[in-house]
Amino acid sequence: MKTTKNNRDNYLFIAWAVSVIATLGSLYFSEIKQYEPCDLCWFQRIVMYPFTVILGIAVVRKDYRISLYTMILSGVGALISSYHYLIQKVALFGDHAASCGRVPCTGQYINWFGFVTIPFLALTAFVLIFICSTIIWNKSKGEYA
Repeated sequence: MKTTKNNRDNYLFIAWAVSVIATLGSLYFSEIKQYEPCDLCWFQRIVMYPFTVILGIAVVRKDYRISLYTMILSGVGALISSYHYLIQKVALFGDHAASCGRVPCTGQYINWFGFVTIPFLALTAFVLIFICSTIIWNKSKGEYA
């Protein structure tokens, strides 16, 4: 039982660390590099930023029940990021995308290795948080009945 609890602590901490890194990376791109976020980037931020506080509190309190909520929210964030990435990388989606505001959602401020863009980085963070949350949820089954 002790090993399972320690594993859940580790996964909770990893999810929190990923959210902090994603938030700091987002702030770096907008505040230091001066990349203006598009509307879809703002939606991704709206989902990601609260994770730093919510998961931080959960780490301190060892509250594993938060995993259900972070699993759902990270799934929503992953869907937004996936759509944004498709708009950037797949012509069919990009050509038929609605207007995204002042900054076009098809714009790519970074394009590392030909496929790593800002929405891809956000998608990676959301997927990691989703995986950690799912593992915590599965290891906690039966405790909250």
